[in-house]
Amino acid sequence: MPVSPIASATEKNRKIGYLTAAAIVVANMVGTGVFTSLGLQAAGITEPLTLLLLWVIGGFIALCGAFSYAELGSALPRSGGEYHYLSRLYHPMAGFLSGWFSAIVGFSAPMAISAMAFGIYFHGVVPVLSPNLLATILICSITTVHLVELRFGGRFQSAITLLEIGLIVFFILCGLLFTPSPVAMQLFPNAKNISMIFSLPFAQSLVYVSYAYSGWNAATYLASEIRDASSKLPKAILTGTGLVIVLYVLLNYVFLRSTPIPALAGKVEVGLVSSVNIFGPLGGKIMGLFIALCLISSVSSMVIAGPRILKVMGEDYPRLALFSRVNSRGIPLIAIITQAGIALVFLWTSTFEKVVTFTGFMLALFSSMSVIGVFVLRRRKTSDHYSYKTTGYPVTPLIFIALNAWMLFYLLKDRPAISYAGLGVLVAGIIAYFLIKRRSTK
Repeated sequence: MPVSPIASATEKNRKIGYLTAAAIVVANMVGTGVFTSLGLQAAGITEPLTLLLLWVIGGFIALCGAFSYAELGSALPRSGGEYHYLSRLYHPMAGFLSGWFSAIVGFSAPMAISAMAFGIYFHGVVPVLSPNLLATILICSITTVHLVELRFGGRFQSAITLLEIGLIVFFILCGLLFTPSPVAMQLFPNAKNISMIFSLPFAQSLVYVSYAYSGWNAATYLASEIRDASSKLPKAILTGTGLVIVLYVLLNYVFLRSTPIPALAGKVEVGLVSSVNIFGPLGGKIMGLFIALCLISSVSSMVIAGPRILKVMGEDYPRLALFSRVNSRGIPLIAIITQAGIALVFLWTSTFEKVVTFTGFMLALFSSMSVIGVFVLRRRKTSDHYSYKTTGYPVTPLIFIALNAWMLFYLLKDRPAISYAGLGVLVAGIIAYFLIKRRSTK
């Protein structure tokens, strides 16, 4: 039965455009990591050039992954991200396990942590309510915004992300132009810089940096709701990732330029320390509100992207069909509310702190499997049927896979508890898959 032009136009108007998709990528990437992890890195690395190279290399890894995901998104333009790619390229169970992890932990736990960080920073400036209560209000408010309409939520996301970028650029410019006593830095490579790149502290720090860059694949989770996804999705992924790489490197340069490395070493609140040196005693409060605003954008982007995985899983598995239901405006109401509920559970318990220790491990595992899928896609000789091909293929996907494999090996060796926690989630997912699959068949 042909689709009426009016229905087709209505459906198209419900979808989001390239700029909103790119804004979702930026908002998912920019979070607490860039404002906190430099102090941990400085505890083991004392050379400013080496610290900056961490963020350059971490950004390059993310960009290599983004190249591959852009091709996957162009060839397989359906919502769900890794869930959809692994289901199509390998086996439905591989996709189910990825979706299982993302739905339960992958988005809900970071969403809870970002909301908690918002509560802590906002409470530090305006001590009116407890941090947990402020975080709860934020999650409920942002969830309500995105229950109205996709385009309305998309406009909100675009606006707050542009404001977030503007504030970051403002902070960078102030750090470059108005730092009262800039720190002298040696930014030319020497033997000490090169040797530190191959050291254990560099390997440890690169794991944190890569986690800070996570989110570059966010737009793939709602590919079905992007207009002309096969052409617009790759542009959104690459634009958002490239912009964040530039901002991250410049932001960390400002941190190092405004504050001596010994004063940063071991500090979590590097943004606050740096802002005091740039703006004076009131800098701490200014930075607190600044980071809180960035975290609003981060929570908002997770509310948009995460529930789309549950929605697609509900379309594929009848026993999960409840999550695929949409209201009259095309919003997956139950999926969005479910993710918000899980995030609130993490927020009000201490369990999410333990869960997040292996979130980066699991994300690296599933994203590496997806990037390997580019080779599977090419082997099937379907590359003539979509518009974007991976830049630098096969070198860039191989770099991404190799560096992620190195980080996974390091995490397993240094923190074996991560492997047990990840194994537990995977085993629970396998059991759920066979139960749901069996009942669905019946």
